[in-house]
Formats: sequence, C-alpha cells, structure tokens
Amino acid sequence: MIANEEQARAWLAARWEMTPEAMERLEKLVAMLAEENERQNLVAAATIPMVWQRHIVDSAQLLSYVPRETWNGTKGPWLDLGTGAGFPGLVIAAMRPGHEVLMVESRARRVEWLNRVIEELALPKAKVLGQRLEMVETCTVAVISARAFAPLDKLLKISARFSTRDTLWLLPKGRSAGQELEALKASVREGFHVEQSLTDEDAGLIVGHLNPKGVKL
Repeated sequence: MIANEEQARAWLAARWEMTPEAMERLEKLVAMLAEENERQNLVAAATIPMVWQRHIVDSAQLLSYVPRETWNGTKGPWLDLGTGAGFPGLVIAAMRPGHEVLMVESRARRVEWLNRVIEELALPKAKVLGQRLEMVETCTVAVISARAFAPLDKLLKISARFSTRDTLWLLPKGRSAGQELEALKASVREGFHVEQSLTDEDAGLIVGHLNPKGVKL
C-alpha cells in the first residue's frame, strides 16, 4: 500500500512506463494543478499536499492492468469519462504520449484547463471532447476509464456503445466497488472483478470486460 508522497514517487520510478521525460511532464502537471486550484476547485484543496499519492499514482496504477496487446494503438484510443481535472486521463497521456487518449468533460472551465495542460505538456495525441457523453460520437475504444463519474449501472448503460468484447474497463470506485458490482445482474457482473487500490486500503478498482449480451442492464 502506498501511504505517502515518497512511496508514490518511488513506485512511479519503478514502473517500466516511466522515462525522465514522462516524470518531467508529471512534475509540470502537478505544478499547474496546484496553481490552477487556487482559481477553480479542480480537486479538494486538502489533497494537494498528497497529490502524488491521491491523484497521480491513483491514476497511473490503472496502467498495471493494461496488457500491451490490449492497447497497442490498433484497437482504438483510451476513453476517459468525466475526466474533470484530468484524472486519470492526463496522467495516462503524460505517461504514454504516443497513444491516443480521449477525455470527455462538459464543463467549460475544466475543458479550458485540460486543453492548456495538453498544450503545455506537448501531448499531441491527447484530445478533450468538450461535451456531454450523450453527445459524443460513437467510436470503438481499447480502454474505458472513469473516476467518480457515475454509479456503475448507469455508467455502463450510457457508455456501452463505445465498448466491444475486447474493450478493457478500468473503474476506480472507492469503497463502493464491491457493492456496486454485486448490484449488477449476473450476466454483466461475471465479466468484472474488484482489485485493491494501491493508494487507499478501503478503495477498489472494478476491472474487466462487458459481455455484449449483457448490455441491457
């Protein structure tokens, strides 16, 4: 379990995805986040002193569940729903700038912030879809992530159109992970399981694939 900022940085440094350039991008993201948080409430102010643990590694840990063959650039982009302040979308894009990351965010000030960071970090394959998810054009994606976006059953219903049998879902759900998964009907639930979060002993990540036959929740 990662319990502090030092451990968070050490964990990142040990990841195969990390390069000096990637760490530099994350450092810049953290600095920009702290500055912008003074102007708009991107994240809870109390989490800024522990930003590497609570936001950076909490996002980066999702990459641990993505096999290389799942996201190799040929099966579609990574789609991050309700990306908000850019978690996990911006972190994934900063760590893997060669892969396409689409971030759905409808709030204008957040969209402006996300685009500014993308430009500052030079992430040409990261794109903000500045509209409600219902208005986003359907496309096939390799990975779908969502952090505090919607209850699990609703999330699956409104975003299943982006998913194929091979699409990997990575959904940080906090303490409610097990409960929300258990509430799904069996034909949907069987494709998913809960993993322990590395940054919070009480939090879980829902990981898995959506059975096309179970789309009607």
